[in-house]
Amino acid sequence: MGQNMWIVYGLLAAVTAALMTITSKIGLKTIDPTLATAIRSMFMFLFMVATVVASGKFQTASKLQPKDWGIIGLAGVFGAASWLFYFLGLKATTASKLAALDRLSLPLIILFSVIFLAEKISWQLVLGGLMVTIGAILVALA
Repeated sequence: MGQNMWIVYGLLAAVTAALMTITSKIGLKTIDPTLATAIRSMFMFLFMVATVVASGKFQTASKLQPKDWGIIGLAGVFGAASWLFYFLGLKATTASKLAALDRLSLPLIILFSVIFLAEKISWQLVLGGLMVTIGAILVALA
């Protein structure tokens, strides 16, 4: 695969995230957000298991160390909590307002990546994070 496939994956992630928000907002008209999050999670689980099996990567799970399970498990808990809060917020406001606030994860990721991953920071990263923050606040207050 090409060196810049991360751009394709990033754009595909953005499109599918947008479609997820729209279909979720439609579905939340008649479903409790907590139940909707659980149902969504079940479908995600089944889809991902099928993807791992179909790609032949399932056998590599036996090579994982307990620390690997713990870190990925913790990421799963944070992901589940994020989606629960997302669905609760989506039920209470417009899709665009909630998605704007959700984008505040970018400046937080920048901060956390510097603290926990020792990633380097640049003025462009700081400026971009600041612009996302300002944009998210403007859209959320619209």
